[in-house]
Amino acid sequence: MIVERRIQLLALLVVVAAGAGATRVQAQAPAAPEKKPQWESSVAAGLTLTRGNSQTELATLLATTGKKWEQNELSMGASLTYGENKLHGATNSTVNANSGAAFIQYNRLFTERLYGYAHVDAMYDDIAAVKYRVSLSPGMGYYFIKEKKMDLSAEVGPGYTFQRQLTDSSSFVTLRVGEKFHLQLSDRARFWETLDWSPQVDKFNNYIANAEIGIEADLTQDKRLALRCSLQDTYNNQPATGFEKNDVKLITSIAYKF
Repeated sequence: MIVERRIQLLALLVVVAAGAGATRVQAQAPAAPEKKPQWESSVAAGLTLTRGNSQTELATLLATTGKKWEQNELSMGASLTYGENKLHGATNSTVNANSGAAFIQYNRLFTERLYGYAHVDAMYDDIAAVKYRVSLSPGMGYYFIKEKKMDLSAEVGPGYTFQRQLTDSSSFVTLRVGEKFHLQLSDRARFWETLDWSPQVDKFNNYIANAEIGIEADLTQDKRLALRCSLQDTYNNQPATGFEKNDVKLITSIAYKF
């Protein structure tokens, strides 16, 4: 009996020692290396066709990329839209959409939420008679919400715009006010909303407002292919003579992310 008890006690000590050793090894195991910042890029394309009493083609192409470091954030993108319409019995097609835009923004974080930024955007729209419009704006921004699945930020700063509408060229100082919101609805769906308002500082009724609201859902398990739908609204309070102030686009496209 004494021998058996000693054997049982020895076995128990071995088990306890092994467990303690495993716990110590686990505690001393090096932490998993932090994931290095990666470029997040996407290309989205959409195509709308009609046949019958009218023949229309509308194509959209959008490319974006961005990267976030510990104290730096960089984002840029470009888009193109082109469309034609041909009525029944007509011999020639009419261009009903021909526009392009590009932007780049750099953020420098001073704290976890406060940052300075430099923003540049350029665009043209033949249908709205905008030959070109380029806007430059430095300023300050702040993240009111900054979480993994949701963020909300606002930006404000001076700006400078130069443009050509029809045959009229102009340039002026602006005030830029912007807001951005992103929400991860689920593991496979995302929602976003942006608003940008830029009035001329000495003539506030001359302003341009850009707004966008969109949603995206992954189509594949690897999350590289997604269905995207967005509504874009551009309001120019002083458009070229004879043209409308408001331009709205509803865009549905397939996006590839890499």
